Amino acid sequence: MSDVTDVNTQEFVELSDGPGKSGVDARLVEQTESTDHTDSSENPATGSLEDEGDIAADYIEELLDICDLDGDIDIDARGGRAYVSVNSSEDSNLRLLSNPDTVQALQELTRLAVQTKTGGFSRLILDVGGSRQAREAELARLVATAIDRIEVGGESMVALDAMSSYERKVVHDLVAERGFASASEGEGRDRHTVISAA
Repeated sequence: MSDVTDVNTQEFVELSDGPGKSGVDARLVEQTESTDHTDSSENPATGSLEDEGDIAADYIEELLDICDLDGDIDIDARGGRAYVSVNSSEDSNLRLLSNPDTVQALQELTRLAVQTKTGGFSRLILDVGGSRQAREAELARLVATAIDRIEVGGESMVALDAMSSYERKVVHDLVAERGFASASEGEGRDRHTVISAA
């Protein structure tokens, strides 16, 4: 089973902030480390999803410039969330940001930038270089392994590692497709999904 750990955003900022560059505001890092993930049942407070996407795209574009990385930014809105994807059609060094932990840290910083401008809570989803698709494939493997353990009778329920509300939603959907039950348990950064027989 893969370990999902808390993201150290300070480390990300230090890696992406070269000498003489202003980088990401340290106050955002402090806020991000204390930001709690929430369930997808909460609605954004204010502002349209298009506005969120535009603000996020500006923020990401500035970060890419600071890091001297190339990428095309696409904005979409679906399911009550703004989705921002960063991709490159050519061989670029964008893969430096596509590590799942780095994407998660960058997503939190981007959400804070959006929230600062709109004054409302953001559930924006960020994808860098197909990292979301890779993470969803990994979650599918975790769910399959957990269900296999239940089916062979070794365990009546399996708890997965803590993950974001978006990832828990993906897990709930995958589990339901297989005819099993799932529930989120725990608080804050420790919130995780428990899978059991229906």
